[in-house]
Amino acid sequence: MNDKQIYGGQAVIEGVMMRGKKYVACAVRDPKGNILTTTEPLSPTIYASHWAKIPFLRAMTILWDTLVLGTKMLMYSANIAVEEEAQANAEATAAAANASRPANDLPQAMTTGMALGTVLVALAFGIGLFFVLPLALVHLADPYLTASFASAETASFASNILEGVIRLALFLAYIYLIGLMPDVRRVFAYHGAEHKTIAADEAGAALVPETIQQYSKAHPRCGTGFLLIVVVVSIFVFALLGNPPFVWRIVSRIVLVPVVAALSYELIKFASAHQANPLLNYLVVQPSLALQSLTTREPDAQMIEVAVAALQTVKAKESAA
Repeated sequence: MNDKQIYGGQAVIEGVMMRGKKYVACAVRDPKGNILTTTEPLSPTIYASHWAKIPFLRAMTILWDTLVLGTKMLMYSANIAVEEEAQANAEATAAAANASRPANDLPQAMTTGMALGTVLVALAFGIGLFFVLPLALVHLADPYLTASFASAETASFASNILEGVIRLALFLAYIYLIGLMPDVRRVFAYHGAEHKTIAADEAGAALVPETIQQYSKAHPRCGTGFLLIVVVVSIFVFALLGNPPFVWRIVSRIVLVPVVAALSYELIKFASAHQANPLLNYLVVQPSLALQSLTTREPDAQMIEVAVAALQTVKAKESAA
């Protein structure tokens, strides 16, 4: 059995987060070119509890990573940029003879309350865009589907499949469109740096930019692939529910999001352990790798240096623990 430590990561603003078994580290390059790092222990209640090892329930740690831990590190990276801007504005204000901008008008660092609000807004936006909107659109088409099929069961099945296709199309379109934004493209490049660095480390290669650049920017354990599988699995889960009244269909989409996420996580975990299986590789692994062409960009050497700093920082903390 292979006991080699497996690290996961996430791109943030001008930086990379790396997570081990007991610690998480984040490295960010500030506007002056310095690499700043921070670390914190992972909560044993979340990551080392008995239920965290139970199939399906353990998927909740992935959601925690994405919604809470990832947001905290995103706050850290955003605060560095905000504080640098605030300092620059303060210096400019002090240097200007006729400056009158009040100090409290300077950009402020994100607070915990702001972070919680960000998570809630992001959740509401994601559920609204990818679960409620497709249902609303297919609801408009339901009368035509009912008239087109001989049985209500067939029309109901077609309605659920169409809803899933719309959801998948919206997801792919959203990923593509945000990737056109310059700031997001830089985050996607750090995403590529994260993947390359983890791949190099797993291969036992030297953690230097010239060597790391040789590795792929796509990785089988990418969170983007998880989201894709969630969208696809939701098609099959919701198709089993038939066509209840519209309000109940909306409630079912919201309530069953954790169930769909848990099923998706177990499917990815199983497929990752059986990549030699051609069917699993074709249906699960390869679509995830293909999608990463939209969510990763080739990083430069400086971005890789940041990813290496994050990985080495969390490794040092794990070794000392």
